[in-house]
Amino acid sequence: MKKLILPIFIISVLCSFSAGNNPLKGVWEYRGGVFNGKIDSASSAYTLQRTYDKLHYKAILKEKGEKNVIYEKGDYTLSNDTCFETQTYSLQPSKLLNKTVKYTYTISNDTLKLFSILPNGNMIEDHWVKIK
Repeated sequence: MKKLILPIFIISVLCSFSAGNNPLKGVWEYRGGVFNGKIDSASSAYTLQRTYDKLHYKAILKEKGEKNVIYEKGDYTLSNDTCFETQTYSLQPSKLLNKTVKYTYTISNDTLKLFSILPNGNMIEDHWVKIK
């Protein structure tokens, strides 16, 4: 009987992980970050939100009294602590359109941090708080 305890425990732990588990799924709101070593505060005039579903993301600008604006959309995949995002739509001209950007991400409590060195050499660390 004692020989079965360890295998049962290991199987229980492995079964608790779901292949469909997606830590990014939901709605996230931008709270600032770091851009090339300088603090980047979130605007008080508008709100930036990102919505992640199973395979896609959508970035929305929300301003009081105005219609919500989708300013970016794309596809993404996760691998361990890495998120690969490919921008498929941008409201403004973008050098990232149809290019895949590699982000390292961490989630602590309700805060998502995305770290990357963009293709143009800019270093970013974005902070997003889960709201839904």
